[in-house]
Amino acid sequence: MADIVWRAHGGVRRSTRAWRVRTSAVIVAAVVLAVLVVPPLVNLDEQAVDLAAKLRPPSLAHPFGTDDVGRDLLLRCVYGLRVSLLVGVVAAVVATVIGTAVGALAAASGGWVDRIVMRLVDVFSSVPHLLLGIFIVAMFRPGVWPVVVSVALTHWLSTARIVRAEVLSLRARPYVDAAISGGASRLRVAVRHLLPGVLPQAGLAAVLMVPHAIWHESALSFLGLGLPTHQASLGTLVQSARGSLLAGDWWPTLFPGLFIIVPTLAIAGLAGAWRERINPRRRSELML
Repeated sequence: MADIVWRAHGGVRRSTRAWRVRTSAVIVAAVVLAVLVVPPLVNLDEQAVDLAAKLRPPSLAHPFGTDDVGRDLLLRCVYGLRVSLLVGVVAAVVATVIGTAVGALAAASGGWVDRIVMRLVDVFSSVPHLLLGIFIVAMFRPGVWPVVVSVALTHWLSTARIVRAEVLSLRARPYVDAAISGGASRLRVAVRHLLPGVLPQAGLAAVLMVPHAIWHESALSFLGLGLPTHQASLGTLVQSARGSLLAGDWWPTLFPGLFIIVPTLAIAGLAGAWRERINPRRRSELML
């Protein structure tokens, strides 16, 4: 009887997990389709001001309502999500490349090089990401690329640790020892044996980093240190809607907030399914 209950419970868990993965995949596909298709097809200026239509609630003409100067919020959210995804994906890729290079260098070199590199990683990890990001962005004019640089330079640390641990694990494998004993060069061992084993973990770290990068960009833009206030991003949309929220107009804050939360949770859900597939015995969270 207990075995039947356990199997039924396991089946429910698998069914729930599969439903979550499918839902996340649908949301991510819809997001990608929206940011790629909506701007070219919709012949509207997302910066167009219509004071006669300001702060209108959601309707058929404006499904998300309008903001305090009459701009369509749905179109503004799509453009903002487009910018946030650009920042998130580019910053995640750059941070993954940096972290992979640093982690592989530390593990391959060993000795004092490994100790110095990892101590530097510990030092940078002790500083909060947002505080360090604010310091980096403050040195440049507001724009997309300073935010990308800020996010990339504050999010490679965990990837370096993950890659270092994976390289150290792979170096202890018998086939790597056999390749070294057979006279293979370090470059050949790295390219043929170590790199293929590291790439899945590095790719997973990059995907998991995208939601963090979007949240980071939104926080910087909300503080007025990210993108210019006239440029649509999810952080600037939430920041500019604070006055409307105090006046009782909820839609200028709700919909940009949902555009931040829902897609990032969907990406994280797909990344979690990928993590379980490549390493089903270890389901601990990757702290990025």
